Order: sequence, then C-alpha cells, then structure tokens
Amino acid sequence: MEYKDYYNTLGVERTATADEIKTAYRKLARKHHPDVSKDPGAEARFKEIGEAYEVLQDMEKRAAYDQLGTRWREGQEFTPPPEWGAGFEFTQGGASATEAADFSDFFSSLFGNFSRHAESTHAHGEDHHAKIFIPLEDAFRGGTQTLTLRAPQVNAQGRPELRERSLNVQIPKGVREGQHIRLAGQGAPGIKGTAPGDLYLEIHFHPHKLYHVQGRDLSLSLPIAPWEAALGATAKAPTPNGVVEVKIPPGSRSGRKLRLKGRGIPDEPAGDLYLILEVVLPPADSARAQEIYHTMAKELAFNPRQALGV
Repeated sequence: MEYKDYYNTLGVERTATADEIKTAYRKLARKHHPDVSKDPGAEARFKEIGEAYEVLQDMEKRAAYDQLGTRWREGQEFTPPPEWGAGFEFTQGGASATEAADFSDFFSSLFGNFSRHAESTHAHGEDHHAKIFIPLEDAFRGGTQTLTLRAPQVNAQGRPELRERSLNVQIPKGVREGQHIRLAGQGAPGIKGTAPGDLYLEIHFHPHKLYHVQGRDLSLSLPIAPWEAALGATAKAPTPNGVVEVKIPPGSRSGRKLRLKGRGIPDEPAGDLYLILEVVLPPADSARAQEIYHTMAKELAFNPRQALGV
C-alpha cells in the first residue's frame, strides 16, 4: 500500500489554513474535472484531489493524519502504525463504508476502521467517538483506567491543533473486543442550555505476548517435547487466571487443539481457551544429543514423507 501525501496532492504547506486548502482544492478540481480536462488521467487525478480534500478539510481527520509525521514520502510503502487512531475523538466516528470504498486503500486503512453511530434525534451536543486500547487482563478483572484523549480544535491562526483531556473510565469485567462503552455527557457541550453529547469508547486490546483473541475465546501456542507428543504427558499451561495442568493425549501432533472450557473472557457463559500444540525438537548441539538422534534414525522405522510416495 502506498503512502499518500495529501498536502503535496493539493500543493499546499502542512501549515495551510482551512481557507488555503479550500482554495487550492477548488482550483485543482476545476482544472482536472473529467468533464473539462481532456487528459486521459484526469478522472484518476480528480479522485486523488477529492480524497486529499476529504481529509484536509475535516479538522478531525487532518489532525489524525498529521500524527503520522513527515518521514513518509509519496508512493512509499506504508503500513498503519500499531494501534493507529487510539485516543482520537471523532464526532462522526471516522468514515462511512461507502466513503472509505470510494477512496484509496490508504484512506480506508486510516479512516475506515472507526465505528459510526446513528445520529441522535435528541437536541443536545454532538456525540464523540474514540478508539482505545486496554490490556487483555482488564477483561478478566475490570477496573478503572485513566485515559488521555485527543480532540482537534482550531487555533487563532485557523489551523488545527490537538487538545488533550484525561478521563477515569470504569472498564467492566468481561468487556470484549469491539464493544462500546458510553460515557453520558462527555461529548461536545450543548447549545443554548441543551445537554452535552455522549462519548462512545470502542474497546480494543493491546497485542498480548501469549494469547490471541477471537470474540470471547482465547488461543495459546503450547510448546511440547516430542516424547510428550508421542507418549502423552501432563504439562503446565498458563491461563489468564493462573497456571493449570493439562493432559497431552498420546500421539498428538503440532496443530492439535485442546479446549479448556470457560477459561476465556468472562461472560454468561464464559469463553474458552484453546491450546494449540506445537511439537518442538531438542537442538542437536552436543555429542550426546547427536548420538541420540543417530540412534533414533537407525532404530525407528519412520519415513515422514511416506504419504508423498517417496
């Protein structure tokens, strides 16, 4: 996926005001409109200009885009940074599915992953939306998290800048990936005495060094020795609630799954924990280890490629 330099596309500086961006867009849009330009690449160019303007004219999208920094160049390979968009407050929840599909993969990767909520019919301030990342362990114990959120605002020079605020948020036990927590009255202030809007936090988990999350279920790669796999054994395995002993069935192979019921994320019913067995070979890094491997090669009538007919 290629990086898009939206400022370069519109021919403006990164310090450009909203009026300067609008003026540049209108000039380029008129020049490259498919109904006006005879250039065969006009339609593609017109679409690029529209995408750049969609981001830079929106104070929230522009502030988030600016956080990518200036180290990227137009056309350079790009992957969104880990936990992209965490802590940004959006009033519209990012981009709609239709909007994201109309533009490039680059646009979609940045702004197409924020949930949108239906517009409220009540007369109050705008609702805000933010994606946050929490430790997986919080889903098992709950607790209070102090979060720092960033929201753009226009400074005296007409340029967006980020305003930070901190909130103490109660994370419920059993929270799941993608769940929304509503904080009443923490959105935009109301007008003429109306109530403020709400803040919706979209929950995501930090990548965990042991577990992968799917819904309320967890999976863990459990290394076992060849003799444990062949003969069966009792092995220790970590779980979010402590170490447990599990029975490895005789004749197990890499990729076999063992299910620990109810050891996943708490709920009614709780999720499960799946142990994915991984047979690990001891290194032949000593004379004795090599001798044992040679003995196995001689005495075990084993051809791992028999199924291939060779």
